Amino acid sequence: MMTSNGDGDGDRAAALAGFTIAITADRRREELATLLERRGARIVQVPAVRIVPLADDAAVLAATQSCVDNHLDDVVVTTGIGFRSWLEAARSWDYAEPLLDRLAAARVLTRGPKATGAVRAAGLAEGWSAATETVEEMREYLAGQDLTGRRIAVQLHGGTLPEFCQALRAAGADVIEVPVYRWLPPADPEPLRRLVEQIANQQVDAVAFTSAPAVMNLLYQAERDGRHGALVEALRGPVLAACVGPVCAEPLGRLGVSSLQPDRGRIGSLARAITAALPHRAVRAIAAGHRLDVRGHAVLVDDEMVPVPPAPIAVLRALAQAPHRVHSRDELRRVVCRGSTVDDHAVEVAVARLRAALGDSSIVRTVVKRGYRLAPAAERETG
Repeated sequence: MMTSNGDGDGDRAAALAGFTIAITADRRREELATLLERRGARIVQVPAVRIVPLADDAAVLAATQSCVDNHLDDVVVTTGIGFRSWLEAARSWDYAEPLLDRLAAARVLTRGPKATGAVRAAGLAEGWSAATETVEEMREYLAGQDLTGRRIAVQLHGGTLPEFCQALRAAGADVIEVPVYRWLPPADPEPLRRLVEQIANQQVDAVAFTSAPAVMNLLYQAERDGRHGALVEALRGPVLAACVGPVCAEPLGRLGVSSLQPDRGRIGSLARAITAALPHRAVRAIAAGHRLDVRGHAVLVDDEMVPVPPAPIAVLRALAQAPHRVHSRDELRRVVCRGSTVDDHAVEVAVARLRAALGDSSIVRTVVKRGYRLAPAAERETG
């Protein structure tokens, strides 16, 4: 896991110019997009999940009635939005006051700051909060206590928590599961399929995740499309995976993908962490007297931002990563094709377009019968 507090020169307005960032969130994606766009990023918005209120309110109503009709010893609050939704539903049934009375008399356990904030906003006080924001920490905390006969309400978050609830029941507790909302895949899978391809082909520089279900839906889509391996390989290296917190990052961690995580699980903190991290991932080189800062879809040439099409920028990135050696046409063909079939002519076209974009053809030198390389740092020569 990489961590960042977002401090430093990454907060400059154009710090993300030249980078493309995919946002997979359903809720608050516009807020995150605005924060990143203000710093110069190009944004691709593809929600990987949708939050759907339970179509049948009977389950929530029955759980709420069970909480109101009898005392509660403990209440497990797993998400801020879920807790607020529960109270809103209770209010619509005129159960808000009796439910709050029961909750106030119980010990309230929260999964991190968002859940804690929602509890406090309702006029309640948490008795304990999971510092790691994980359900596993909550399970371990309760496992060390005598739960025999205790009545525990568990507010679910997007799905069931079978292992957690079963552990409580095995310890002798009476568990009331409160379903509030569900995470579902997008209604139209096509945008998500296109995002899988963009990530696998390294056409985005970072992917921002704000929920574990979004991560899992992206991985499931990649598996269905036969692109799981390519997507994971991209996220392990050239494409930055940025997660709002450890719970969100867990599915990636199981695959060996190290993710960027902010110090605080907030949208603003995530934006600052990305802003601080991405510029350091640019590939830098000096060629023909020019400073090159190769980003996702553009290159800074002596501090001037120059947009470059995908195939030429892929060639420049490969050259800049090893500026002192010759890159064969076969090697560059693999960089340009990304899974499709191209010939040497496609490489020659990409190099020609790259030279035109850079404005100085001497930056990329042709080595006869061998391939291409960046010109030495101080040398200017027609390629």
